[in-house]
Amino acid sequence: MRIAVVVIGVLVALFGLLFMFQGLGAVQGSPMSNTTTWSVLGPIIAIVGVVIAFAGWRGLRRR
Repeated sequence: MRIAVVVIGVLVALFGLLFMFQGLGAVQGSPMSNTTTWSVLGPIIAIVGVVIAFAGWRGLRRR
């Protein structure tokens, strides 16, 4: 189960980075390109993904 949480966290972090780069205009071809909203939300989503991955890595199931 922990591996799945880590994988989901990494995927969320990667999508956050993609959203950030689209918002900044580095990745073109999307309605999200050059949009301030995604250049702000992208890093937030990436940080949430890193936190999820770290929580899965550490195994927050403490009994």
